[in-house]
Amino acid sequence: MTKRWRGITAACAAAATFMVSQEVHGEEEKTIAFHSFKETTEVHKEIDTTMPRFYYDTGYDFTYPEDGVKGVYVTGHSAGGARFEELLNLMDNTDLNSMVIDIKEDHGNLTFQPTEDMDVPDIGTNMIGDPKAMMDKLDEHDVYPIARIVVFKDTVLAENKPEWSFQDNGKVWKNGASEAFVNPYVKEVWDYNVNIAKEAAKMGFKEIQFDYVRFPEGFETRDEKLDYSRGDFGEEGNNIDQRVTAVTSFVEYARKELQQEFDVDVSVDIFGYSATLEEAPGIGQNFSKIANNVDVISSMIYPSHWTPYFGIDKPDLHPYELTREYAKVENEVLDQLDQPPVSRPWIQDFTASWLGSGNYQTYGVEEVEAQIRALNDSGIDEFLLWDASNSYTKGVDYTP
Repeated sequence: MTKRWRGITAACAAAATFMVSQEVHGEEEKTIAFHSFKETTEVHKEIDTTMPRFYYDTGYDFTYPEDGVKGVYVTGHSAGGARFEELLNLMDNTDLNSMVIDIKEDHGNLTFQPTEDMDVPDIGTNMIGDPKAMMDKLDEHDVYPIARIVVFKDTVLAENKPEWSFQDNGKVWKNGASEAFVNPYVKEVWDYNVNIAKEAAKMGFKEIQFDYVRFPEGFETRDEKLDYSRGDFGEEGNNIDQRVTAVTSFVEYARKELQQEFDVDVSVDIFGYSATLEEAPGIGQNFSKIANNVDVISSMIYPSHWTPYFGIDKPDLHPYELTREYAKVENEVLDQLDQPPVSRPWIQDFTASWLGSGNYQTYGVEEVEAQIRALNDSGIDEFLLWDASNSYTKGVDYTP
C-alpha cells in the first residue's frame, strides 16, 4: 500500500509583514521585516508506507564478513556452556567467522529465559543463561551472529495448542521419532514464530535462519487421513499446490515483517533434493519459490544423506563429487531467478556410521576440505558446517 502526499502551494499574492518588538532601556523599538515572494509548484510523490523511517538499534555493529559467511552450527547448550569458548577460539584462529545459534530449538523451546518485556510465549529454558553476555562476546571476537529458529517442527506448541497441529483420532499426531509438527496453514503459527524472530533481531542477531519450514516428511501419504485446518489455502489447487503455497507464503510474510523494522537478512534451510525437483510434493518446499523470498538459501547437502541420486554409488565416500554435482543443479536453478539469493549450503563435518560398513567413512580434514573445494570450484564461496555435537574437525583449511 502507498500513501499520496501533496506539497502545499506556498505562493502568496502579496508580501506579508510582521513586527518584532524589542524593549531597549525602557523604550519599545519596532522593526519591520518582509517575506520575499517565492513561487512553488505542487509535487506528487508516492511514498511506500511499508518503508521504515529507521531500523531498530541493537547497540551492536556486526558487519557481513568481507569474504562471505563461513560458519558453524551451535546448540543452545554450547552457546551457554564451556564449549562456547572453544568455538570462539576456533573463530579466532581459522577463517571461520560466523555462528548459527539455536534460539528456538528442535522441540520448540527457547534456549534462553525471555524477559517480561519480550513478546514471546513462556517457553524459555536456561541453556543460554545470559544472552547479552553471549552477544557481547560475539561482538568482541568479530563473529557474525545468525539466529536459528525451528518453525513447524514444534512438539511444545503442538501439545499446548492441539488445534494448531495435526491430529489423529483426537490426539496430536507424531512421527516415528515422537516429534510433533504444527500446521503451516495456520497463520497464528506464523506470527508465533515471527515474534520470536523479532526478539532475536532485537538481541542483535544479523540474520534470522528459519529451519523446518515444511510439512512433515511423507505428508502426502497422510494428508487425507489426519485432521487439520487448511485455513485460507484450501480453495485453490490440489493438495500439493496448497502445501507449496502455504510454505512459500510464510517465508514471504516473515521476511516482510522482519525487514520492515530490522536490518536483518532472512535465510531458510531446505532439503538439497528440493533443488532437483519442480517441488517436493509432501513437504511443500518449492526451491525456486522459497529462494525468491529470502536473502540466503541454505541447502542441506550432506553426502551421507543422498542415495545414488547423481549416479554416485555410496555418496558418503565421495564428498567432492557429490557436492560438485549438487552445485551444478542448484546453480542452474538460481540462474533462472531475477534476483537470486546468496547460496550458503550446509556441509558435513560428522561421521555417518549408521550407514553401515562399506557405506560411510570417517569424516576429517580431507573430507571437509573436499566439500569446500567443490563449492568453490562451482562459484559458491559461503558454507555452514553441521555437527550436532558441535565438535568440529581441527586443522581444516577453510579456504582450500
